[in-house]
Amino acid sequence: MKIDELRQKYLDFFKEKDHKVIGSASLMPENDPTVLFTTAGMHPLVPFLLGQKHPQGKRLVDVQKCIRTTDIDDVGDTTHLTFFEMLGNWSLGDYWKEEAITWSYEFLTSKKWLGLNPDTLSVTVFEGDDDAPRDEESAEIWKRIGIPEERIYYLPKKDNWWGPAGQTGPCGPCTEMFIEVKEIPKCSPDCRPGCSCGHFVEIWNDVFMQYNKQQDGTYVQLKQKNVDTGMGVERTAAMLQGVPTVYDTDAFTPLIAKIREHFEKEEESEEDLKYIRIIVDHVKSAVMIMADDRKIAPSNVEHGYIVRRLIRKAILGFDRLEIENDLMKDLAEIVIEMYKDVYDEVERNRDFVMENLDREAKKFRRTLRKALRKFNRIYDDKGKITGEDAFLLFTSFGLPIEMTKDLAEERGFKIDMQTFREEFEQHRDVSRSGSEKKFRGGLADHSEIITKLHTATHLLQAALRKVLGDAVKQNGSNITKDRLRFDFTFPRKLTTEELKEVEELVNKVIDRDLKVTQKFMPLDEALEKGALAFFKDTYGEEVSVYSVGDFSMEVCGGPHVEHTSVLGHFKIKKQENIGAGLVRIRAIVEPEKASA
Repeated sequence: MKIDELRQKYLDFFKEKDHKVIGSASLMPENDPTVLFTTAGMHPLVPFLLGQKHPQGKRLVDVQKCIRTTDIDDVGDTTHLTFFEMLGNWSLGDYWKEEAITWSYEFLTSKKWLGLNPDTLSVTVFEGDDDAPRDEESAEIWKRIGIPEERIYYLPKKDNWWGPAGQTGPCGPCTEMFIEVKEIPKCSPDCRPGCSCGHFVEIWNDVFMQYNKQQDGTYVQLKQKNVDTGMGVERTAAMLQGVPTVYDTDAFTPLIAKIREHFEKEEESEEDLKYIRIIVDHVKSAVMIMADDRKIAPSNVEHGYIVRRLIRKAILGFDRLEIENDLMKDLAEIVIEMYKDVYDEVERNRDFVMENLDREAKKFRRTLRKALRKFNRIYDDKGKITGEDAFLLFTSFGLPIEMTKDLAEERGFKIDMQTFREEFEQHRDVSRSGSEKKFRGGLADHSEIITKLHTATHLLQAALRKVLGDAVKQNGSNITKDRLRFDFTFPRKLTTEELKEVEELVNKVIDRDLKVTQKFMPLDEALEKGALAFFKDTYGEEVSVYSVGDFSMEVCGGPHVEHTSVLGHFKIKKQENIGAGLVRIRAIVEPEKASA
């Protein structure tokens, strides 16, 4: 079964169960300062899991784009991916364990759907601890369906508990489904689902969100019980296609085939295969991030830094494979063709992707030449490369430690990795310290100020459009407890007079104490009424629309204040260009206007 068919079958199955299909959210979470990327299907739905009404209803199904960078250095093995897709179905205070588990079993085993052999299915449930009881309810449902007791495993929280996504938030016990791979024997009599030997392969996870973890570490019952399920597209496809790894599925085979057309070594080693996997993973991931409507270009900060790192590691992979042809564009075109019909923005942003990919590749090849010259100078002076030298090459010249080690071994010596790790850890601790200061807080801990800044963001966008015209279109936003950040399309920075006019216009609206209202309506009706909606591909047919008097109307999930006067005083703190035709404004709200 091809990946396109798997996606469609999943959506069709849950449409038959009265679920509404919702579009994938952006890879860059909006108004969540705690993470750079959407890392799981549940990420965009957190407000609705906490009780906010979803405009599409209580039963939802989607295919969500995801990026995980925590394992980026492990890519190249058989399992790790940076970009991947998650299939998910959701119950927001509607059905519970009985329906969720029964439907999971039906989709997996019915000949109409995936048609997997039920005799190969094993499941796990939560064994219980001081925070929550043993999940006997899920176990009993599995038994009634037909899973024998010897294939039901009770596992601890580290294995069978999901969430919260951050330090606080929705969480709960889960039941996971595994397929036994008979060709791979159990590694021991104690082998069980979750073992790394490969005998058990995880295919699906049903999470039963019934708790909200608090800042003090305690768990309280959620106002509504939710079901959140997740099935990895690539991993499931590997099993359905009968191939040993995700890289052998049609998610990657066209890309790998293109590389092998230009691979001129007589034999392909395990090391070569690792670099091939790194290249296809990193090129795909970089393309999908840049193709997002937020238009992230390679840079040295935040999302852009990840894009830059992915592109550069891919280029280094070509170097290690001794492939001189520039295949970056060819691979990017294949990725775009693979996903353009699944995510419209991929085709829409094709030119942006190709231009930035080409520019970054050329820039890094020049940088790489400098790094190699620096390496040779250090080696000629010292006859070796120390751990400190390797760290300098890594941080100042972008030369990955793997390549430095290879170059050293070619000259007959080894890098002092202990010293390199010490330098790296010290550098990472400093970076992490700054990151924690930057990202501390969030919606769960500062909901009142976050809500105020969210409403202020709507007022800012409306004011910008009134002062500068309709060329202003939201490109992204981010809110912390300290400030709002709003990115928008405009060919230049604002003049001092324009900034002052925008700020004064927002404060006049605040002083008018306009009422903020929410209505649900079809997307077409919202657009006809003049509501702003710049990420249409992520909306369903029915949307939530927030209006601020007669001043602003936007498609938005909320939350917002009820009257503008509670915002206090709005102040723009900074503006900057962040790319071609993109401007960023940072602003705050204060209890009252600061005295001059």
